[in-house]
Amino acid sequence: MRPYALKGPFALLPIGFFLFLFIGSGAYLTFQGVEYAFYKVSATVAIVPAILVAILLGRHSLVENIQVFLEGVREKNIITMCMIYLLAGAYTEILKGIGGVDATVHFALNFIPQDATLPGIFLIGALVSTAMGTSMGTIAALAPIAAGVSQALGINPSIMAGAVISGAMFGDNLSMISDTTIAATQIHSCSLKDKFKINGMIALVPMILTVLFFALSAHGEAQELYGQEAPGLIFSLPYVIVLLLALLGVNVFIVLSVGLITGGAIGVLFAPSYTMLTLAKNVFEGYTSMNEIFILSLLIGGLSELAKDQGGIRFLIQVTDAFIKKVAEKTQGARIAEGAIASIVSFCDICTANNTVSIILAGEATLEISERYRIPMARTAALVDIFSCVFQGILPYSAQLLLAGSIAGVSPLSIIPFVYYCYFLGIGGVIAIIFRWPSFKRVST
Repeated sequence: MRPYALKGPFALLPIGFFLFLFIGSGAYLTFQGVEYAFYKVSATVAIVPAILVAILLGRHSLVENIQVFLEGVREKNIITMCMIYLLAGAYTEILKGIGGVDATVHFALNFIPQDATLPGIFLIGALVSTAMGTSMGTIAALAPIAAGVSQALGINPSIMAGAVISGAMFGDNLSMISDTTIAATQIHSCSLKDKFKINGMIALVPMILTVLFFALSAHGEAQELYGQEAPGLIFSLPYVIVLLLALLGVNVFIVLSVGLITGGAIGVLFAPSYTMLTLAKNVFEGYTSMNEIFILSLLIGGLSELAKDQGGIRFLIQVTDAFIKKVAEKTQGARIAEGAIASIVSFCDICTANNTVSIILAGEATLEISERYRIPMARTAALVDIFSCVFQGILPYSAQLLLAGSIAGVSPLSIIPFVYYCYFLGIGGVIAIIFRWPSFKRVST
C-alpha cells in the first residue's frame, strides 16, 4: 500500500467530497436566490472530482485503482439496474406519447365524489404513480389539473400540492417499475414480489390515514370537472398489464418489455397521428430521460467499489456493528440493525435529495448489515425504499416539491406540512422496525 493512500475511515472521504460539492453548490446557489439551486450542478458532474481523488489516493498503483473503479462500474447489479432504467424510461415515454397518462387521470377524475376532491386527487396520484413508476412524471401530469381544481374550489393550493406529492410518493415507493424499487431489489438481490408484499403491508395503514386526513380537509364541489368525456380507456391498458404481470412475479425485463410492446402497438393502431416513427422517437426520448440516473449509477458503482477496496465501507460496517452491540442485546440486535439501515439511507437522501441515488450510495453498507444480522433481503429492500421516499417527499429542495410548488405557484416550504403520506409512512416504518412487523414467516424471502 502506498504511504499516502486513503484507508479506513479516510477511504470514505471521496464520497464525503462528492456530497460536499453537490450539497455545497446547491446551498451556495440557494443563498444567491437561484431557482432549482440543487439541480444546477448535476450529481454526475459533482462526483467526477471525488472519483479522481479516490483513484489518485487509492492503495494500489494508478492503473490498478482504475481497474478497481471499472470493476465497480461493470458490477452485475449495476448493469442490470441500468438496463432496467432504459426499459422503464422507454415504456413511460411511450405511454405518455399515446395519451395513456391523460386517459388514466381524466377517467379517474370523472369518478371522484364531488365532496372528496383532496382524497380523490391523492388516490389518483397513487394510481398513476404506481402504474408509471415515477413520482416526477406523476406530478408533471397531475399537478396542473390539481392546480386548476384548487383554484376553482378555493382550496389552499399548498394542501392540494401536498395531496399530489403524497400520491406521487406512494407509487414511487411501491411501484414495481420505479427507480427506487429497481435499485433496492437489485442491490439486495430479492424479488420484486417479496419486496412488494412487505412494503405493501407497511404502507397500507399510512395510505388509509392519508385518505382520512385529506377527507377531513376536502370541501366544495367541482361541477366543471365532472361529466367530461374521458379519453379512450384502451390507452390505459398497458398500465393494467404491467401491474398484473408485476404482481404475478414475472421477471422485470419481461414485464417492461411487454408493457413497451403493448403500448407501442396500441399507439400505432388506435392513437391519431401516432406512427412507427413516433414510437421510435418516444423510445429514444425514454432512453435519454434516464441519462442522468444511468450515468450516476455507473459512477457511484465505481466510487463505492474504490471505497470498499480501501476499507471505507468496512469501517462504516464496523462502526455500525459496534454501535449495535453496545446499545442492544442479542435479541434486539436486528431491530437496531434495521434502524441503522433506515438511518443510513435517510442521511444519504438528505444529502443528495435523490431517493434512488441514496439507495445506491448506501447499498454496500445496507447490504452488509442485512447479511450480518440475517435480515431478510426483501425486508431490507422495503426499508431502504420506504425511508428514502419519506425524506424525498418532505425535503424543500427535492425535485418533487420544487416542481409541485412551481406549478401551484407556492413555496415548497408551504407544502411540507401537508405531505401527510410521507409522515405516516415514516411512522409506519419506525413501528415496523420496533415490532419487527410484518412477520418474516408471512413473507417469502
